[in-house]
Amino acid sequence: MKKYNFAIVGATGLVGREMLKVLSEFNLPVGEIKLFATERSKGQKLLFCDKELTVQSVEKGCFKDVDIALFSAGSLASKEISPIAVSEGAVVIDNSNAFRMSKKIPLVIPEINPERIKGKGIIANPNCSTIQMLIALYPIYKKFGISRIIVSTYQAVSGTGKAAIEELYIQTKGILSGKEPVAKIYPHQIAFNCLPHIDIFEENGFTREEMKMVKETKKILSDDNIKINPTAVRVPVVYGHSESIYFETTAKASLNDIKSALKSFDAVKLVDNPDKNIYPLAIDTEKTDKVLVGRLRRDIDNPLAFNMWVAGNNIRKGAALNAVQIASYIINNNLI
Repeated sequence: MKKYNFAIVGATGLVGREMLKVLSEFNLPVGEIKLFATERSKGQKLLFCDKELTVQSVEKGCFKDVDIALFSAGSLASKEISPIAVSEGAVVIDNSNAFRMSKKIPLVIPEINPERIKGKGIIANPNCSTIQMLIALYPIYKKFGISRIIVSTYQAVSGTGKAAIEELYIQTKGILSGKEPVAKIYPHQIAFNCLPHIDIFEENGFTREEMKMVKETKKILSDDNIKINPTAVRVPVVYGHSESIYFETTAKASLNDIKSALKSFDAVKLVDNPDKNIYPLAIDTEKTDKVLVGRLRRDIDNPLAFNMWVAGNNIRKGAALNAVQIASYIINNNLI
């Protein structure tokens, strides 16, 4: 059986480490794996299936024997290094926002638009909040159409990285011991607080994170008519983004119709028994790769509108898993 060589760029970050972990869980014919990170991380050791791998720095020619390169090193590094990796023969699957809105580069959620996956060039991973929202809405969109989405996200600090997790822990311990919290990663204290501010604010009053959800949704669904109004909030949770989603269908559907559509979609797990306090929880996303959907209810006034509560693992399905699923599709369909 042919084996495929991989590279992970940004291997020592939260998502990079998770990419390595997910690769070890998939039954893929993996040959050699190269790990790349910044100079300060050079020489670190990471495990892959009990094999110790040494982190390297990127140098000219380092991608020449790489088939698939998974990038999670930030947009600046992706813009600089991805074209080099492609020129040396690798397919790049990039987790940053560097290429998501480029017309020439596919933006892919494998459960939704796998036909756009190519065995060459760069493939972009969507934003984590976009991924879980569309996984939850896609089976409904396919059967009944969706004309409008109003979404509020409640996003875990792990979306910012290891330093944000550490800041949450330090602030929490400090407050509980009577110390004044110090904010370095976020503009305000995150412990015991919620920040309606993710990424920079744009001229229209929305943040860049919010506009990512708008633009990426339209591109992934190839639907410029769908109306999306997002609010993105950072909350003191370590792993697992949650979302409150209001959506309007274009065709009539009953609540049971909506539930049936969700149950038929393998990437979704319906967790919806509020009488027994059963609904999606951020902490439960650490145990599953499915997007959890619950609190389903029809809108009080609009017969074509519904509400749901969604939770998903932002580091797994929101980043690392989605990238490895794209790689798996490439290999299983002999695209390289």
